[in-house]
Order: sequence, then structure tokens, then C-alpha cells
Amino acid sequence: MYLLLKQGKDFGMSNNLRTMCSIAGAGKTSAFFRFDWKSQIWNLLVVLGTIIGGFIAHFYLSDGNPSDINSKSIADLQSLGIIDNLKGYMPESLFKYNGSLFQFSLLSIGGLLIGFGTRYAGGCSSGHAISGLSNFQLPSLIAVIGFFIGGIIMVHFIFPLIF
Repeated sequence: MYLLLKQGKDFGMSNNLRTMCSIAGAGKTSAFFRFDWKSQIWNLLVVLGTIIGGFIAHFYLSDGNPSDINSKSIADLQSLGIIDNLKGYMPESLFKYNGSLFQFSLLSIGGLLIGFGTRYAGGCSSGHAISGLSNFQLPSLIAVIGFFIGGIIMVHFIFPLIF
């Protein structure tokens, strides 16, 4: 997500990836990572807050039971062959790592494409959809339309070929 603070600082998750890569030394191989990362170290508090917030929510604000999902939604997903047994929001058949080279390759390529797309589009999908659209930014509208078209192509054409 992207938020412009009164001090003129960019605030968001996708900015943190660039900062962390720069700290790790990526500036030696790419000009994109050559910047004063020390001026952005404050932004890593977003990552820390996300981790701490997730920990608190999981261990102190949840009873540990999976979320109830509408039975019609479960039946629809089962009829499409997407899930076999749904407990909570994540179907095990899709998200359980089985150790295969194919699954590892698919996850790695997908992660690289998401990272590249985030930087190429100038921010993540939620940042464009929430902040960009609310500020009436044309590039965000174009990006969100692209995200939806990409999602439709993936779900209806590519996903059935892979699984």
C-alpha cells in the first residue's frame, strides 16, 4: 500500500522490499538498489508492525478454530475441482507444499513475477486499488484493470492447464 505522509515520505510494503534488498547488498549488482537506504530504515517499522500484529491476532485475538465459510461457496469450489477439503480460507490441495520441483519452480517464478510486477506498476495491487483509485490517479486505474484482466486469464485459462 502507498500513503504519502505529511513529511513527504513514501509508506508501504513494496517500498520495504527495495530497502531490504539494498541493505543486503543488491546495490552492487543493480542501479535500482543504489540509494540512501538509511533514510528509509524507518519504513521497516511497517514490516515489524505487520509481524507483531499478526502474532497478536493469531495468539491473542483468535480462538484457533478455522473460519466458517458459506457452504454454497465450498460446494462451488469443489465442483470446479479447486478444493477437496476446505478448513479455513486456504485449501490444502492448493497451498500445501509437497516438495516437488514443479511446485518449487511454480512458486519461485510466481514470486519473481509478482515482485517484478509490483515494481513495474509502481506499487502493489492493494496500494493502487485503495490509495491510487481514491486519489483518482489514472495510472492506478490502468493498473487495477490490468490486475483484474490478469486474474481472469489466470483463473480461467492458465490455472486449469497447470492443475
